[in-house]
Amino acid sequence: MLGAMLPRHAPKRTGWGSLCPMARRRNAKPETELYAPVKALLEGQGYEVKAEVKGCDVVAVRGDEPPVIVELKRTFGLGLVLQGIDRLALSDAVYLAIGAWPANRRDTRRLCRRLGLGLIVVVRGRADVIVDPLPYQPRRNRRRAKALLGEHQRRIGDPNEGGSVRRPIMTAYRQEALRCAGLLAAGPLSLRAMRAADDVPNAGRIVRDNVYGWFERVERGVYAATARGQDAARDASGG
Repeated sequence: MLGAMLPRHAPKRTGWGSLCPMARRRNAKPETELYAPVKALLEGQGYEVKAEVKGCDVVAVRGDEPPVIVELKRTFGLGLVLQGIDRLALSDAVYLAIGAWPANRRDTRRLCRRLGLGLIVVVRGRADVIVDPLPYQPRRNRRRAKALLGEHQRRIGDPNEGGSVRRPIMTAYRQEALRCAGLLAAGPLSLRAMRAADDVPNAGRIVRDNVYGWFERVERGVYAATARGQDAARDASGG
């Protein structure tokens, strides 16, 4: 692939972050200005390059190898991604070439890898390969997968509405904290008494961490609900 044969001369990270999305769009080159640097990149590796072939912006051929297809756009966006996916029906070597660094570089690279698309960025007349179009095999994060299943199993009912924003999410931890607050609303209890009275296996950690400010220690091993905790328990019970 192209990147395997070329050094990747990327700007310093601070330079990327200093540009806002609108600045990137203003600094992006017209698509026609991307062609010459991309063509030079490909020709430097022995490809014969031609533009606008059967709807493809750039097609490069080297011997009997499958063609390399490059789609040019000023900035990264859904339209360009859809073009790239369509070109995968013609070749496995499809690159997206853009004239400005994307606003979210990490997610853009991850998306290209997942889709099997390459990424080229043209800056100051130079085309650099950022991602090669190789088959993507995501590494499973077993710790996150275990946490996901654990949260699903511990959460009681379905208290949230999918797609909600700007509102607290009712997690299994919050549900258990509310049960602890409900137990302590009537008066102080020991941790042993709390565990015996309800399904609160993590009561000790919850009251000690006191994430929500609902609990206070009365004496060793004994806790009570604060005013905020009593209000939370009352709201949860509908009282």
